[in-house]
Amino acid sequence: MRGSVSRLRRFGWRLYALPALAVLTLLVAVDTATDAGSSDGERVGNSSQAQERHGEHPPAGEPPASEIPIDPADVDVPSAELPDGGDFTEEGEHTWEVLDGSAEPVGEGTEHYAYTVEVEDGIDPASYGGNDAFAETVDAILSDPRSWIGSGDVTFERVDGQDAEPDFRVSLTTPKTSRHADVCGYVIEYEASCYRRDIDRVVINLARWVRGAVAFDSDIGMYRQYLVNHEVGHALGLPHVGCAEDGALAPVMMQQSFGVDNDYVAELNEGIPGEEGTVPSDGKTCRPNAWPNPQADTDD
Repeated sequence: MRGSVSRLRRFGWRLYALPALAVLTLLVAVDTATDAGSSDGERVGNSSQAQERHGEHPPAGEPPASEIPIDPADVDVPSAELPDGGDFTEEGEHTWEVLDGSAEPVGEGTEHYAYTVEVEDGIDPASYGGNDAFAETVDAILSDPRSWIGSGDVTFERVDGQDAEPDFRVSLTTPKTSRHADVCGYVIEYEASCYRRDIDRVVINLARWVRGAVAFDSDIGMYRQYLVNHEVGHALGLPHVGCAEDGALAPVMMQQSFGVDNDYVAELNEGIPGEEGTVPSDGKTCRPNAWPNPQADTDD
């Protein structure tokens, strides 16, 4: 069922040369004119005043809304460090449950890949929202035209059942299990996900799924999109790469869990067999990016 990835390799990387998409997130704090700790008579504005002012501009003085600036990243914290955040199960049972659920193939490529969605036994579902939420997120990412199907070369199909024979298994896995030598190992001593080819397992590190990565600031959703696309990219046979153009969107196959600065990532890779030299130490820094095909039309 597994096909070659020659066509994907031929077309995939030219995507990064296209203009970067700028994404601007505006955080607005709205003054509700209500003090939750006060009685009805102590509210800033009662209903009759609100009716009288309907359609008027707010009076001069303190505006009713203001921007909340984003806290700048702490440059003293290495970007490979796991951010602070929610709790997660440190170690599971080193076995995985195949989640129920199959779907029609997505994509129009001739190279067909079947996948399962799995969760390690022993994980508290409260930390990741439960099995259904995890599976739905994975399916949504892989069926998005901005993902690998956007190249037109591959088709993904989710299958289920303990007897399934998928091409790869997207598997939510505790950090301590991930560190086992027969899973991801722990050569670079930061939380990491991986693709383990000899067991066809796309290992999604639970710690990263819950907390994200410094380079993505607090955007957990975007980070999860990156994480799935990056590790599935390895299942398709794609290696790590560095930032190609200073200030551009990072290639999805860059090790963005560790950072988007070539010099920093190159230093982490020093002495790692198969990794040393894959990212040049050339001073280039990219912007975080979750997709291999970021300019795809998502309106359909």
